[in-house]
Amino acid sequence: MNWNKLTIQKDARGTLIKFWIASLLMIFLFSLIPYHLLSVILIGVTVFLMLFLAYFFRVPPRRNPKGEDLVTSVADGKVVVLDKVFEDEYLKRECIQVSVYMNFFDVHTNYWPVSGEVTYYKYHPGKYALAFLPKASELNEHSSSCVKCHKGDIFFKQLAGTFARRIVCYSRPGMQVKRGHQCGIIKFGSRIDMYLPLDAEIKVRLGQKVKASETVIAELK
Repeated sequence: MNWNKLTIQKDARGTLIKFWIASLLMIFLFSLIPYHLLSVILIGVTVFLMLFLAYFFRVPPRRNPKGEDLVTSVADGKVVVLDKVFEDEYLKRECIQVSVYMNFFDVHTNYWPVSGEVTYYKYHPGKYALAFLPKASELNEHSSSCVKCHKGDIFFKQLAGTFARRIVCYSRPGMQVKRGHQCGIIKFGSRIDMYLPLDAEIKVRLGQKVKASETVIAELK
């Protein structure tokens, strides 16, 4: 990674600064340990964690494909659900659900999947089960958003997981948003559920690795 061009997600900078301050204090305390080898190991592990957290909250440059009918991925990760479901929170109809699971090494910044107007937002407190489990969509803490584009409504959820205890979502009803721009972040791993029209042409397959803002999830008809 090119550290000279590293950009940290703006809503993660406070978390990173707090962690680095605590880490520097720990490094100072470890330096006082009389056993040199143990001191070096502990300091080395702490420095590694400091660098990894900066890497974890990175925002790499992304290109957004051309085409106003395209729906791009909200998150980096692997497609773990691709199925027809009934969306009963807002759309109240059958949709195609595409879920993307983020692990610790994926970029955790989220991006708007389409351009349009935010018509719905709701935060749901909940549990912190493993995010790749099917029931996580209903039981876990999550935020729900809907964007109305020129071809209809695109609904998606940001789900917390076992380690993800902080969801940041920029959705506010009435907002005009642009596909490929940041819509928030889920800190420390989790999942995105996207709900698409039944006639959408799905462009991904189960198990496929996708990139936020770059990978086309579907083309709207």
